[in-house]
Amino acid sequence: MYRPRIIPVLLLKNQGLVKSVKFKNYNYIGDPINAVRIYNELKVDELVFLDILATKENRIMPLELIKDIGEEANMPFAVGGGIQTIEAIQEIIKAGAEKVVINSYAVENPNFIKEASEIFGSSTITVCIDVKKNLFGKASVYLQSENKATKLLPKDFAKLMEENGAGEIIIQSVDKDGTMKGYDLDLIKQISEAVSIPVVALGGAGKIQDLKEAYHTAYASAMAAGSMFVYVGTQKGVLINYPEREEIQSFV
Repeated sequence: MYRPRIIPVLLLKNQGLVKSVKFKNYNYIGDPINAVRIYNELKVDELVFLDILATKENRIMPLELIKDIGEEANMPFAVGGGIQTIEAIQEIIKAGAEKVVINSYAVENPNFIKEASEIFGSSTITVCIDVKKNLFGKASVYLQSENKATKLLPKDFAKLMEENGAGEIIIQSVDKDGTMKGYDLDLIKQISEAVSIPVVALGGAGKIQDLKEAYHTAYASAMAAGSMFVYVGTQKGVLINYPEREEIQSFV
């Protein structure tokens, strides 16, 4: 029977792991390589690394760090942050990543996704769509690099990314980020029903039940989380963790 992927998403700031709440108030978590070693032992499905300063600093994630992760990781991993050229994708894949995650530049230049997917194949190209709601509850695509909402509707943009060759979409709720109070199920369902490529839910997961709901209610192909896999307890003590296989299998 098909089992959905469960994916820790790790944010990098100055090559250290951090975690945010609603894209603000970044808290230092620890060393990324140490986290990879622990996730190896926990037998995670895959990992996603996002360098949160890369776009603003006009660079990609350091290649030496990608190589170090690649040498250590027993699982596939994706890398995102600052990717704006074909050469950057080539370098990241050569350094050891299986996928790249493109966010801001997909909004600024949608045709780049088409070009990249034609060269590297759809399975290599993941588009992360950040979504934020305004005071009236209307959702739009959000640009973290510029700290502003666009006029793009999430569903329409997701369909465009699929048409342009993206192999997978990560749909992330800015409003839910780091809250650990559950995914935006309506948003995830809307995107899942609009496209035929895999949709990865991100933003708000805090417990196994949240993963179950995203899978069964919102039809997510995979469930990703940050806080859930680096914190434990109500006081949010830092502890790298991952659900037991039995827990994951229980909701399939």
